[in-house]
Amino acid sequence: MTSFKKTARLLLPICLTISGLSLHAQRMRYTFEKGLMGSPFKLVFYAQSDSIARVAANNAFKRVEELNEIMSDYRDGSEINRLSATSGSGKWVPVSKDLFDILAISQDISAKTRGAFDATLGPVVQMWRRATRKGIFPPGDEIRDALGRTGYAKMKMDAKTRSVMLVQKGMRLDIGGLGKGYAAEEAIKELKKLGITSAMMDAGGKIVLTGPPPGARGWNINVSNGSDSLKALQLSNVALATSGPTYRYMEHNGVRYSHIVDPKTGIGLLFHVRTTVISPDGTVADALATAFSVAGIEKSKKYLRKFKGSKVWLVEKQGDRIAEWNMLD
Repeated sequence: MTSFKKTARLLLPICLTISGLSLHAQRMRYTFEKGLMGSPFKLVFYAQSDSIARVAANNAFKRVEELNEIMSDYRDGSEINRLSATSGSGKWVPVSKDLFDILAISQDISAKTRGAFDATLGPVVQMWRRATRKGIFPPGDEIRDALGRTGYAKMKMDAKTRSVMLVQKGMRLDIGGLGKGYAAEEAIKELKKLGITSAMMDAGGKIVLTGPPPGARGWNINVSNGSDSLKALQLSNVALATSGPTYRYMEHNGVRYSHIVDPKTGIGLLFHVRTTVISPDGTVADALATAFSVAGIEKSKKYLRKFKGSKVWLVEKQGDRIAEWNMLD
């Protein structure tokens, strides 16, 4: 169920002048929350009335629900699972614009990060989900088998026909690494259609921001390095994504493995602590938070040059040594 909250206090009126005509628009702060894509989605924005606010929130959450039907690998009948089921058939499969667009973004990021991000990692992700649930580390032959059915080069795309081919049997797509960022961007577009210019969508830690709240320089966002450092930022018209193994991980023989899997080894990351990425686009920020976590500090410094307007705060730990790359200062 969607929850709705409106601030009790009034904000100072904003004065707009158009062709010499003064228009006063008194905007209130509204907050809506709903569980979607396995995470809490929180929408905060400023609007002129309750009626506009409710329509805006309903449209935004409806859009996310539409995307979940397309992109969720948890739903048997989702479009992405139907596409995965055609792997190895040798057929080009026409797909929706949303699915094609997000896969195209994924492939672009995969190429620019040399596979540090890979939407074809589904077989490995499925394996680790089962392993984590059962508390059993997957055997080497199972890891090799799953890895053998991955590789972004095995996904072909044809923009003219908006079609996709998965060339090897047993492939499975998983776009969890950028789906929430894409959904947050699409939700914000619904608000913009109604003239709402100050908004924040927090999709389970994947945040998209438009203009700042009335009278403010930006939205107040707190970012952690995963341990004892907290940074307060004022941001607007950007997106932010954070990735880390704080809550999702697996322990085996005293070693903690992250839920983020290295596409080259098929094993959860060992040294990653926290990655925060700020980018102009929510989909890109979401994907880069994963890609840079996998790549590590030195490689990420090279890859970042290909993503204009993006900044990174990346923390790694090996034993007692902590390495940190912070562009947010």
